[in-house]
Order: sequence, then structure tokens, then C-alpha cells
Amino acid sequence: MALVRYTKFDGSLHWHFTMRSLGTDEYGVWLGAPDGTPVQRGLEDPIISPAFALLIPQHDWFTAVWNSGGIGTPFHYEVYADICSPARWEPRRVTMVDLDLDVARAPGGRTVILDEDEFATHSVDFGYPPDLIASARMSADRLLGMVSRREEPFDRIGGGYLERARALGVGLG
Repeated sequence: MALVRYTKFDGSLHWHFTMRSLGTDEYGVWLGAPDGTPVQRGLEDPIISPAFALLIPQHDWFTAVWNSGGIGTPFHYEVYADICSPARWEPRRVTMVDLDLDVARAPGGRTVILDEDEFATHSVDFGYPPDLIASARMSADRLLGMVSRREEPFDRIGGGYLERARALGVGLG
């Protein structure tokens, strides 16, 4: 099991949850959470999540989640990529800095970049360095194309790992 921990640029706690290993391939490390896994933003009350799979690339500026939730849930996007710093691995823990921008694909295929306003505000408020702004923007633009065109791993490969996460059973609570 691994604790997945996202912070904001100022070091404040953002999303965090526990997942199980699903494997590693050319795209990175895959983790899975079964139905009933608690996910928590900062110190807010946890949300009980349907099963999901998370890809953490080795040295890239994003992570991506494949969700099994439906319309009307907080997990309604089938693919949701967080633009973030490359992952830092420690024993049983991985940490990334969330950089606000997200690329999301709805079940019908519509793919968008989310939270541009938050990125602009935090760029000023947190003093994002110019190279970080450029890396985040380049990642978001590249992922928008890849996710919308369903380039792997954003098609069958990610869906296969989501099936493996669903098969884990219930809850990591």
C-alpha cells in the first residue's frame, strides 16, 4: 500500500489517499483504489470513492486517474489528469505538487482543460517561477491532445488498469 499525497505549491496539504500497487509499465507506476476508498482534500471530511486507477509517470509533469463513477458524482470524468510536479517517491509514500491545471475527459469524449483561473491566480499568489509555468502549460496542452485523441495510455491501457482496481474488492479505509 502507498500513501498518495498532493500538496499545493506553498506546501499545504491537498488531496491524499491510500492505494495498492497494480504494476509498472512503460507509462509509469499504476496504483489502484477499490470501491469505498476514502479520499480527502486537505483537512476536509473524506469522500468515499468508487474504484479508480492512478498513473504516476516516472519523470513527467502530470498524474492521471481513470474513474468508475457516474454522472452526478465528484468522480464523473472517465479520465482526469492533474498537472503536477514530477513525483517524489519515499518508502510507502509518493508526493506531487498540484499545479492547478487539469485535463478531463467526460464519458461522451469531450476533453477540456480545467482550472485556468486558479492557475493564473496561484501563479501570482504563490510566485510560480517562469520555468514552472512553462512546464505546466506545456504539459496541459500536450495532454489535452493525447487524452482527446485517446492516445495510449488514455484508451485501453488505462481502462485495463481501472478494471484491475475494480477487482481489488471494497475499501482501503
